[in-house]
Amino acid sequence: MELISQVLAKGIHITKRDMFYTDVKLFVDQNDSDGVLDDVATMVGCTRSNLNVVASDKGLVVGRISFVEDGDPIDCTRMGVGGKAIPPYIDKITDITSDADFVLLVEKEAAYMRMAEDRFYNKYPCIVITAKGQPDVATRMFLRRIKHELKIPVLALVDSDPYGLKILSVYMTGSKNMSYDSASLTTPDIKWLGLRPSDLDRYDLPEQCRLDMTEHDIKTGKELLNEEFVQNNPAWMKELQIMVKTKKKAEIQALSSFGFQFITEVYLPRKIREGDWV
Repeated sequence: MELISQVLAKGIHITKRDMFYTDVKLFVDQNDSDGVLDDVATMVGCTRSNLNVVASDKGLVVGRISFVEDGDPIDCTRMGVGGKAIPPYIDKITDITSDADFVLLVEKEAAYMRMAEDRFYNKYPCIVITAKGQPDVATRMFLRRIKHELKIPVLALVDSDPYGLKILSVYMTGSKNMSYDSASLTTPDIKWLGLRPSDLDRYDLPEQCRLDMTEHDIKTGKELLNEEFVQNNPAWMKELQIMVKTKKKAEIQALSSFGFQFITEVYLPRKIREGDWV
């Protein structure tokens, strides 16, 4: 409590790792200090970000969005091939503007980099975001913020496997260990653009790119069929049932078997043109 009080009094932000290293003998493991932080936030009745303790930045954004970050103007169409790191202190972002038609939420950094290098957002006005796998708090807060302020749809591109859906569930309904902060972290209305189980046949994905699901994958898939966020969407139920029945999965990168730019030149344009999301 004393450490957090000092941070708030000085008006600065520190990372969770900073907090851990203030007394490694006391905390022993970072999970211990993270747990204490979550307990303090719950006790005070605020979000963890309100305590000015943040995770290190992980997410990236590129495309048709501009904002002011702690006084500095940022134009995400002019941030080079890699785009802009999503800052851990979302509260310092103001004046968000955009002419994007949608947000493209991408699970894998490799797919994100393909879209960034091809300047996909110039031909199809959009904002491309990735958390490089399991979403971090800053990326989840940033996504919720732009969805709320810009009021544009969020289309998700994840692997066609149970873990792609689990990642979507974190964005949509939150994680169990941060359930107290779900109001500021969740974006419920996300559309599943791809890679969907039905796409494997629809786009004639080669057999060598269709991986056999493990027993654990199948078990996870069956468990997801009982999740509320899946049951609330019949189209998602149908897709997941296809996955469990065929026992096949595929990564986004499997589309590269048709050519490295197939995803930006054929797959995504067709999906967007046909409104093929659920």
